[in-house]
Amino acid sequence: MGPSPTACGRPLKGARPRARPSRIPGRRWVCRLALLAAVGLSGCAQVGYLGQAASGHLRLVGAAQAVETLVQDPALDEGLRERLLLSQRMREFASRELGLPDNASYRRYADLQRGAAVWNVVATPELSLQLKTWCYPVMGCAGYRGFFDRTEAEAFAAALRRDEGLEVLVYGVPAYSTLGWSWLFGGDPLLNTFIRYPEGELARMIFHELAHQVAYAADDTEFNESFATAVERLGVEAWLAAHGDAAAREQYRRGNERRERFRALALGYRARLQALYEGPQDEPAKRAAKAALFAQLRAEPDLRQGYEGWLANANNASLAIQAAYHRLTPEFEALFERQGRDWPAFYAEVRRLADLPKAERRQQLSKQRSTP
Repeated sequence: MGPSPTACGRPLKGARPRARPSRIPGRRWVCRLALLAAVGLSGCAQVGYLGQAASGHLRLVGAAQAVETLVQDPALDEGLRERLLLSQRMREFASRELGLPDNASYRRYADLQRGAAVWNVVATPELSLQLKTWCYPVMGCAGYRGFFDRTEAEAFAAALRRDEGLEVLVYGVPAYSTLGWSWLFGGDPLLNTFIRYPEGELARMIFHELAHQVAYAADDTEFNESFATAVERLGVEAWLAAHGDAAAREQYRRGNERRERFRALALGYRARLQALYEGPQDEPAKRAAKAALFAQLRAEPDLRQGYEGWLANANNASLAIQAAYHRLTPEFEALFERQGRDWPAFYAEVRRLADLPKAERRQQLSKQRSTP
């Protein structure tokens, strides 16, 4: 998942997050001051939302403990100890080999006693795949709204359906990024929501979230998420080649093949729906054709096992957010190749693109696959 509106700030464009100092006096006041500033910029609903976000994030980071201390506890579950030690080897690899930020993130662990870090709400119109966006005083605009309480997320989704007639999806996410500014609170922590993932999937999660600390375009969810997805994919390949055993590589290969089939199918149906919505038919005809396309999607044999939950909730919103994570990934992978597979050069170019106006950014990125 990308940056959360709980972040108390984000890096300046083109700048890397600062390392966390050894002592930060009055660190809780930093978030409080940011929220006070937000009051002057937002209505009551926005202030209330920012309040739940800040308090939820503070509870999350307050539950975290240093991994190096936890693994010394003889009472710690051996399976968890093994996963924590593995995560730290991945964390070192991320900075040493992938050029990702070397800071306090993912060096602490928190058990949240729940299955998701936050619950995201995404929404689209009935006959559109355009994500509704929400804008925040510090991080800019994003195509999702995150809640630390599932009940609040469901209530917000119900209001969007009732008051705006939108198609809505609520989904739990295992992690989010604060764009590097959680050094104020000891860094973004490892969580129980993903620590027991298979080796390749654990590496994907850590590399993806660290990538959000490298570059961020405040107005472009698709750019941010596709970039982080490219880093995770390229990074896992490098990790498994260097450190994964045959079993880990095979497990990741099988899972990745299935994931790629799903992505291809979902993007294909998204393209067909996009053409329908932009076509000349009247709204009743579009609704009927849309229903037929979703019926075909739910009957796809490659999605009948393993994606039942996604299929049960499939709508415009689920297809729109899925595309945000993957539609531009091939362009970023091509850019990595054009930069000679050099991580610092790749990141420098991505930061340059993030600084551009959105239309120009997309135009230059689209050239990556078409230019030899």
